[in-house]
Amino acid sequence: MSNAYTLSAEADRRVEAEGMSGPNWFRPPVDSHAIRALMEKRDAPAIRDTVIWIGVMIVTAGMAIALWPSWWSAPFWAIYGVMYGSASDARWHECGHRTAFKTKWMNEVVYHIAAFMLMRSPTVWRASHVRHHTDTVIVGRDPEIVAMRPPDLLRVVLNLFGLLDVPHLVRRMVLHASGQVHPEEAMYLRPADYPRVFLVARIWVAIYAVVIGLALWMGSILPFMLAGLPRMYGAWHHVLTGLLQHLGLAENVTDHRLNTRTVLMNPVSRFIYLNMNYHLEHHMFTMVPYYNLPKLHGLIADQVPAPEPSVWAAFQRLLPVLVKQLTYREAVIIPELPPGAAPYRAEVERLRPFAA
Repeated sequence: MSNAYTLSAEADRRVEAEGMSGPNWFRPPVDSHAIRALMEKRDAPAIRDTVIWIGVMIVTAGMAIALWPSWWSAPFWAIYGVMYGSASDARWHECGHRTAFKTKWMNEVVYHIAAFMLMRSPTVWRASHVRHHTDTVIVGRDPEIVAMRPPDLLRVVLNLFGLLDVPHLVRRMVLHASGQVHPEEAMYLRPADYPRVFLVARIWVAIYAVVIGLALWMGSILPFMLAGLPRMYGAWHHVLTGLLQHLGLAENVTDHRLNTRTVLMNPVSRFIYLNMNYHLEHHMFTMVPYYNLPKLHGLIADQVPAPEPSVWAAFQRLLPVLVKQLTYREAVIIPELPPGAAPYRAEVERLRPFAA
């Protein structure tokens, strides 16, 4: 990682000196009553989507086990993997915000299940995600910037199958189980939360020890196909969709319209992703539940850039910019605002010479 992106006390001082720590984000003018209505949480949609999610995993895992080790099991492993390694990302995200369910404990249960599937320490990553929303794509403050400049395209490709992420997360799990946190995590994690981090990691290590023991006893990788490996072979969907959230857009700005994009997707991807394709809307109004994001999209459409019409179209626009950043790292996409929208803040003038 480039030193500029490393979280440290020095980076904090630099960002604070630039006045970019915890910026005052632009909010579009909207009817406050309409926003309050959209912020209302309900259990029914989240219960429905969770039952479908878990149900699909149970059915496909059962079929895959029944057909194992025949290649006829492969389609069922593929579906199970996406539900485990990608759909869990959206459930982790929404339940981490505590907005999926109205009932608090339901959010917590699903959040911890999804965090285990993703190998993301629930306490560390909740703190990390709070920082991501407070300092979205602020270099030196945001711990969740997916690709730095110039972009490491090989790393992006390898992480389609978790080949770099998973070893990194396993090392963190072992570090936490040993009673330590990483120095970067210490920049946003409260010391009071350390014991919880260590306890969860030790429980997870014990679970994976059982999985390893079963695999050795059976002389088969089947246990790993159910827990662990799907975080790799099923990660591609959440990586592809996650890349489109912020990549190629501006760093160090105070308007989410400049650093976050919305992409229209098919119903299956929207279910896997829990409507997080409406990502600009989510960042502007974080407490709106995922099932209300399409309505929020319609409410503020006249104040934000038009969404990318598809994942394919979004990558067609994004990839040439990433290639430019390999040699000209300041290249950036500046989305066009609709007529009558509140203009970008003056900081956009800094970006215009680098517009791609």
